[in-house]
Amino acid sequence: MSEMAQTDPEGIDGVRMTWNAWPRSKVEASKIVIPIAASISPIRSHPEIPTVPYLPLHCKTCSAVLNPFCRVDYSAHIWICPFCFQRNHFPHHYSAISETNVPAELYPQYTTIQYTLPQNLANPNAGADLPYQPPVFVFVLDTCVIEEEFNYAKSALNQAITLLPENALVGFISFGTQVQVHELGFSEMSKVYVFRGSKELSNDQVLEQLGLGMLGRRVANPGFQKQSTGGFLPNAGVTRFLLPASECEFSLNALLDELSKDQWPVPPGQRGSRCTGAALSIAAGLLAACSANSNARIVALVGGPCTEGPGTIVSKDLSDPVRSHKDLDKDAAPHFKKAVQFYEELSKHLVSHGHILDVFASALDQVGIAEMKVAIERTGGLVVLAESFGHSVFKDSFKRVFEKGEQSLDLSFNGTLEIICSKDIKIQGIIGPCTSLEKKGPAVANTVIGEGNTTSWKLCGLDRSTCLTVLFDVSASEKPDPSGNVNQMLYIQILTSYLSAEGQAQKRVTSLCRRWVDSTVGSEELVQGFDQETAAVVMARLVSYKMEMEEGFDATRWLDRSLIRLCSKFGDYRKDDPTSFTLNTYFSLFPQFMFNLRRSQFVQVFNNSPDETAYFRILLNRESVVNATLMIQPSLMAYSFNSLPAPALLDVSSIAADRILLLDSYFSVVIFHGMTIAQWRNMGYHKQPEHEAFAQLLLAPQDDVQMIMRERFPVARLVVCDQHGSQARFLLAKLNPSSTYSNAHEMSAGTEMIFTDDVSLQVFVEHLQKLAVQSS
Repeated sequence: MSEMAQTDPEGIDGVRMTWNAWPRSKVEASKIVIPIAASISPIRSHPEIPTVPYLPLHCKTCSAVLNPFCRVDYSAHIWICPFCFQRNHFPHHYSAISETNVPAELYPQYTTIQYTLPQNLANPNAGADLPYQPPVFVFVLDTCVIEEEFNYAKSALNQAITLLPENALVGFISFGTQVQVHELGFSEMSKVYVFRGSKELSNDQVLEQLGLGMLGRRVANPGFQKQSTGGFLPNAGVTRFLLPASECEFSLNALLDELSKDQWPVPPGQRGSRCTGAALSIAAGLLAACSANSNARIVALVGGPCTEGPGTIVSKDLSDPVRSHKDLDKDAAPHFKKAVQFYEELSKHLVSHGHILDVFASALDQVGIAEMKVAIERTGGLVVLAESFGHSVFKDSFKRVFEKGEQSLDLSFNGTLEIICSKDIKIQGIIGPCTSLEKKGPAVANTVIGEGNTTSWKLCGLDRSTCLTVLFDVSASEKPDPSGNVNQMLYIQILTSYLSAEGQAQKRVTSLCRRWVDSTVGSEELVQGFDQETAAVVMARLVSYKMEMEEGFDATRWLDRSLIRLCSKFGDYRKDDPTSFTLNTYFSLFPQFMFNLRRSQFVQVFNNSPDETAYFRILLNRESVVNATLMIQPSLMAYSFNSLPAPALLDVSSIAADRILLLDSYFSVVIFHGMTIAQWRNMGYHKQPEHEAFAQLLLAPQDDVQMIMRERFPVARLVVCDQHGSQARFLLAKLNPSSTYSNAHEMSAGTEMIFTDDVSLQVFVEHLQKLAVQSS
């Protein structure tokens, strides 16, 4: 195993499974408690993935691609598919194949391989000689904000335009009480089409008013018309509303300079009129007419709640508060269901054209992310939630979307994902940023979780950190095969076709092999194949999904019961004797993950708004296992004079007066100075030459934070605080409360205390042991 593979748990395939050995039967699969699931990163970059410049070779029966697990008869030039056992002949251009001359896709180490497809496959609706279409960005700017916020937003847009590729097409829409579509192709004077924000317009009505009526109906035209000269001429809609960044940079900057915030008067005690839904709907219609089936994004900068027209989340009357979790539970949010329905329809429209919705929400109040979640997730869009357009969380994240080189997010477009399985495996669905393509087949399970009822999914937008959770079902019966053949191996193949950020059509094929085990005979192999981190992340995604989908669902109770059943099944103990309980090392961290998940923002929604909860869950569902684990159980590093920086226990006992702690909880990063360190810093010791070691100690966590920030999207919120300071709560909320007011008498003097009624990890584990060993 290479050094890279040892440090990288996802390896070359970008896949991690809850169980790496699978029970044979449905009954045994139900007994292992944690669902059989795979966390897959479809286009994650890895230096060892080979790229080949030819088309993949498909099985003629099941469409699986030639892979290292195929049996090959070199003399007869035949390969046997491991999924359907079909015998396939190699085509003529493989005629030189032999045992000493094998193609890359049969190398045992190349379980993941990438194919570069011919350029005419970059756009499925394009002709064979049509060139690659450049990326399209339609910026949608909220003008119904205060002057300071408006200037921050305009400044961010100015910077983004300079970072775009020169050939990228750019469109611009502003909205407040009304929606203004700006015609960038008319440079002599600014020309704007105004739509009433309160009115819900059909797609045809929008196109008619923009003068694009015929274009909207001519869907077959993907945005370019061929000239007799052999060059390519963009259609009229493109030249009027979408212009290459190189041509419109000056005019767009001038437009932004002239643009003023919404002038509509706001009566006292009222919210401003903001028609977010209408603006997004018009942007989607414009893209459908001018740039159907191209790699296009709607980039919306929203500064407050929608109060007008479709997608309204709250009335204009300030005495009506924006809906809370309590309102949603009691069905007392009058606008919620209608707004969600509107965004569901919008998501179907966007997905049908392969377009993406990105939302950058910057407001102290909610803006409606909870309602927009369906459209963001199904199109694979990005979402950032910040307090202000001037905050570093927004500014740095927005800049990263458009950056190139190593800082780039590798934003890719128009993807499709297909999964092919061995015959005894069924697919329940996917939790993550994708949309079901309703492709039925024998591998579709009866139970549907997330985007299900299919073996194929649409990924309008994906990037190198996109990660999906696939949930499987085992349909194999316990009866042996009548022929007596028992196949010990199971196979899964993941086929991802997409357009890279450069517009190159790619197909990535990942072929996986795992072992069936008979858990009725012994569970050792099953236990050794358990992945605790992946299991924790899958449980977090599943519990978040159930909380949204099932009315009255008790998340904490469901997690506790699952954990008790797991410990009862795989723990080693004497009946009714909690002191005898021990847990195999392969499961030893899992109770701790569940303890932190129960306390996390995914399950405890009391302190968060519906927007924040939706934001946390969107990111939980799309990030890698490593990042999602951080969201559930943050990492803690300690810095002190006596030792090198080292991981510390996520416990209140880790706080010391002469220590600096660095907490990374993914959404925020906290630098916490102990009391003595803070006093010395306030006295300026670090500025004195004789205290250079202290100056270096203060800098060490800052350097580590910069490394974390460079790799993260959205950029984390940085909190720098001192022991006993008001912002220390950001650290204390994440620590295990091993010392509280209830056990203060047992603690030594000077021990930091957390004022909470939450039980500590130790008490939680004691209860778990007691319940797991019960006879009943």
